[in-house]
Amino acid sequence: MENGRQVITLRQGVESLSYGKINSSIEIMEKVSDKDSAGFSAPTYKTLASVRAYREERHAGKRWANIAAFSTATVLFVFRAIPTLKVTDLHFISDGENIYNIDSANDINGRGMYIEAFAEMLPRGSVR
Repeated sequence: MENGRQVITLRQGVESLSYGKINSSIEIMEKVSDKDSAGFSAPTYKTLASVRAYREERHAGKRWANIAAFSTATVLFVFRAIPTLKVTDLHFISDGENIYNIDSANDINGRGMYIEAFAEMLPRGSVR
């Protein structure tokens, strides 16, 4: 348990993440307020990093069965850790078509090599 939330990680099989499996391009973003010429602020997304990631959709596997009880996550992203960026649940992920709200982001095995992020797809056109 971490902060009252169960933490499920990919721990097994991380060594089998070859470069061929990390084949989805994603952007890690944060939401910022941007003022227009009339002085009104509108929320937009600012890209912090562009990386390649392993992507897994929700399915009936053991890992997803454990997560289903407490999470609305529909996608798992695994990507190399970025030393200058600490990815948290305040960030968002874009795959070019959709934007995902990160439910949880964890350092796999605590070695600072890979980050796994469970995320939920936001409805199109929404800035949350």
